[in-house]
Amino acid sequence: MKRISLLLCLLVLLAPSTQAAPDGPGKGTAPAADAILVFSKTAGFRHKSIGAGKVALMKLGAENRFRVDTTEDASVFTAANLKQYKTVVFLSTTGDILNPEQQTAFEEYIRGGGGFLGIHAAADTEYDWPWYNKLVGAYFLSHPKQQNVDIIVWNQVDPTTSFLPSRWRRFDELYNYKSIQPGITVLATLDENSYEGGKNGPMHPFMWKHEFEGGRAYYTGGGHTDESYVEPLFVKHLLEALKWTMKRTK
Repeated sequence: MKRISLLLCLLVLLAPSTQAAPDGPGKGTAPAADAILVFSKTAGFRHKSIGAGKVALMKLGAENRFRVDTTEDASVFTAANLKQYKTVVFLSTTGDILNPEQQTAFEEYIRGGGGFLGIHAAADTEYDWPWYNKLVGAYFLSHPKQQNVDIIVWNQVDPTTSFLPSRWRRFDELYNYKSIQPGITVLATLDENSYEGGKNGPMHPFMWKHEFEGGRAYYTGGGHTDESYVEPLFVKHLLEALKWTMKRTK
């Protein structure tokens, strides 16, 4: 009897574990009550850090019990499919990435209470879609060389920035913006005196959020570099931004 029990224990320990594939709609981290869609299609410049961003977001999902599906297939933007997601992340998307039917489905998703997180080049996306400009909050204008900058965190009460230093020194590619929307709540700005090439003045936005047409939208200007996605403060910033767009308190 003891020999049988020992054999069963060994079989359990040696049995191969299974894990969902990291890419594709419906495939991601372990099953959980909540799910997000990470969309990284590019029709312009492609950031090599997209891969690192996916890995970081998958890890956040595994650690915080939400499923992360990743795709570059715009055909998943249907009303029926988007309903399963608490938030859609545009991870350094660029250019014209959705057709008119897909745009309509995404608009309906947001109006139904869905969340949106735009990371870095999400602002360099869909210039001919005025609704998207309102959602993301601003469009990319230009950028100087990558360099260190002082980020001034104005709101240290908001859960997405409360853990950040009031003056946060970090390295990234720093966007200048155009078509900045009046309804956004700016949480942090770039100190243009601390780097070269800023063109938005003393209130140069870097992180912002707003309630929009029934949903929640958040944008962060960081995330150009691979290193951003292993930087503890930036990764925590992404997690808290996700939780806010998902309407999660934990």
